[in-house]
Amino acid sequence: MDTVHETSRKALLRRGFALEYATLGWNVVGIAVLAAAAISARSVALAGFGLDSLIEIGASTVVIWELSGAGEDRQRRAMRLIGVGFALLALYLLVQSTWALATGFHPHHSPPGIGWTAITAAVMFALAAGKARTGAALDNPVLKTEGRVTLIDGLLAAAVLLGLVLNTAFGWWWADPAASYVLVYYATREVREIFSGDH
Repeated sequence: MDTVHETSRKALLRRGFALEYATLGWNVVGIAVLAAAAISARSVALAGFGLDSLIEIGASTVVIWELSGAGEDRQRRAMRLIGVGFALLALYLLVQSTWALATGFHPHHSPPGIGWTAITAAVMFALAAGKARTGAALDNPVLKTEGRVTLIDGLLAAAVLLGLVLNTAFGWWWADPAASYVLVYYATREVREIFSGDH
């Protein structure tokens, strides 16, 4: 019975690693795509989502360390670094979005940004569901928590997508920086949870 349980646990761990590596790979590609799209469209929301993808790479790395049996001290240090990254992201987006709205800065349309954020939302929702199931089966709170982060990443992609579509379809230029405030809220919440120990 123990052998069956151990075999099942190993299979679940392999699935957990596969989900995290898929998240890492997607976000690495995403940074390049989002950087090009953000520069081309001069989009605050796309730039912010690209920075969020960079931070998500750190979060996935933390989970991979944890699944590998890394020590708790190393995990806590890594989570604090991720918290600092989220704090800097929130500050950057708050300043940039407020400046864009105050000056009436008009971003360009971004078909690549629309395409990427639409696909990213779908991919993140699928990965989040897989992490939730695997984390529950392993009874691993770190994987389950990171699964919630991935779910929120999908929601953020949807929010950025909405801002881009509204700008393209109706010329609502303010929708792009306004979408960034969703990222500010999320990043601030993550900072609070990380440093209060809720993660």
